[in-house]
Amino acid sequence: MIVTPAPTTLALGLAALSFVLTVIWGDPLLDILRHFKVGKIIRMDGPERHFSKLGTPTMGGVMIVLPVAFMTLLLNAGWILGETYSGRSVLLPLGVMVGFAAIGAVDDWAGLRGRKGEGLRARTKFALQILLAFVAAYGLQHYLQVPELVIPGIPHPIALGWLYIPLAMFIVVATSNAVNLTDGLDGLAGLIAATSFAAYGGIALLQGQVFLARFAFVVVGSIFGFLWFNVHPAQLFMGDTGSLSLGATLGVVALMSGQWLLLPLIAIVPVSETVSVMLQVAYFKATGGRRLFKMSPLHHHFELSGWSETQVVQRFWLISLLMAMIGVAIAVGYGG
Repeated sequence: MIVTPAPTTLALGLAALSFVLTVIWGDPLLDILRHFKVGKIIRMDGPERHFSKLGTPTMGGVMIVLPVAFMTLLLNAGWILGETYSGRSVLLPLGVMVGFAAIGAVDDWAGLRGRKGEGLRARTKFALQILLAFVAAYGLQHYLQVPELVIPGIPHPIALGWLYIPLAMFIVVATSNAVNLTDGLDGLAGLIAATSFAAYGGIALLQGQVFLARFAFVVVGSIFGFLWFNVHPAQLFMGDTGSLSLGATLGVVALMSGQWLLLPLIAIVPVSETVSVMLQVAYFKATGGRRLFKMSPLHHHFELSGWSETQVVQRFWLISLLMAMIGVAIAVGYGG
């Protein structure tokens, strides 16, 4: 499939505009967070080098979510003037982003104000994620009627019937929590998420899903704006407000493309981080207290193995970029 210049140019232009808007309001947001003493609480069982980050403003996901919401709603308002810049289908991933950001914000705030830095109870947070994921999955299947499963090499999407909703719910919740686990080093989750959204934005363009591509690149631009303040040494952390919402939204974007089978490849770092935690817990229980990794999630293992924080972030991002390129190549090679 040949991608015409106009959709690609506009998508990239929106990414640039989103970046500028995010950077512009970054400093005022930092002042607000510092005023209300929204400072990060560091896990006492984490690497000692992280103790210096104590008090760094968190809940920075707001810096990403608000520009994305503003631009998406503004583009959707174009139909009033007789122009269509952004299809109303993208209101679903936007709703998921805002909903999961709200869960993350409550969790972040509860953690800041509670003892030991603990946020919402795990069962409560998981129940809310399941509820929002169900609404998203139902909307994807019954209202947007997205391609339920695209398999490389097979020309037509495959219908999954009743199986689609629980499968889509799992993808949204799992991706949300996987990105949340990835958020532990300056710039790591942001770089990984931006790379994954860019990959799916490219896939959407190849499929002719112009509105989905524009939404994905608006998210990319906003994440880049956030990274302006989040790269090492970070002035701001995204918190659960950002990581939960970005992960869930990435899952929805993958589902809207139908190419969610490529998600474990394109988002290989969050998947690896999640698997490392699962293996660590299972090995610990099976061996009566021994550890498979020096610490999980996986990025902490490499930190304790002697890599600097910057080395971990850059090497993980290089792997993510390479896998995202392969994922897009597979989609292109088999007709998107």
